[in-house]
Formats: sequence, structure tokens, C-alpha cells
Amino acid sequence: MSNLYSKNFDNADEVKTPPKARVDIVQLGNINASKLVLQPGWVWSECIKPTVGGHSCQAGHVGVVISGRLGCSHDDGSKIEVGPGDAYYFAPGHDGWVVGNEPCVMYEIVEAGKDFGPWTKAS
Repeated sequence: MSNLYSKNFDNADEVKTPPKARVDIVQLGNINASKLVLQPGWVWSECIKPTVGGHSCQAGHVGVVISGRLGCSHDDGSKIEVGPGDAYYFAPGHDGWVVGNEPCVMYEIVEAGKDFGPWTKAS
């Protein structure tokens, strides 16, 4: 098995389409890289929470915004807004939403087997 990987998001290993979103995932060994396109009006608590349950998103996110803007509020009351060129980390226990009328395009990296949470019903 090679330790070198290259894949294109146009030929994703997996595609997920929760409401107002599209996520293309490529598997790179034990790492998953995801391209997220969140449409205007996307809000975690409205689009994802009904599927997974819980008070807030319990996954951590590490990524980079390519275009658009995303707001995030943490359960402790802290808030942040990220935009093009911003690298970010959102700790577990947050809500997120697209800011403005432009889709938010982001890339995120996560260890394989540790899904974001928006894709399966919470246990």
C-alpha cells in the first residue's frame, strides 16, 4: 500500500447531501478530506440537528474557507465569523450558519472513521 495519495473532489469517494449542503469526501489513507458547499440559509440547528439530535454539534472541525462566510457560536457563548482565506477550528459544542447570500465553500480534514456527525443519527 502506498503512502502517497492524490484524489480529486470531482471523483469523490463519497457524496453527502444534507439540506442546503453538498459534501464531497475523498479518502486519503487514514485521513478524509471534504469539500463542503453550504448554501445561503444553511444553519446547523435547522438543517442537521433534526437528523442527528442533540443540543449542538458535538464534532470538532478543522478547515479553510475558500469563499463565502460562516458564523459559529459555541455553547459557552463565544462567537466567530470566518471568511475567504481563514483557517479555523470549531470545538465540539457549537452551532454554525452561512452569513449572507453567497454559498460558503470550505475544505475540512478529519481522521478517517471520525465523521463530522451531520451524516448519521446520534446514538
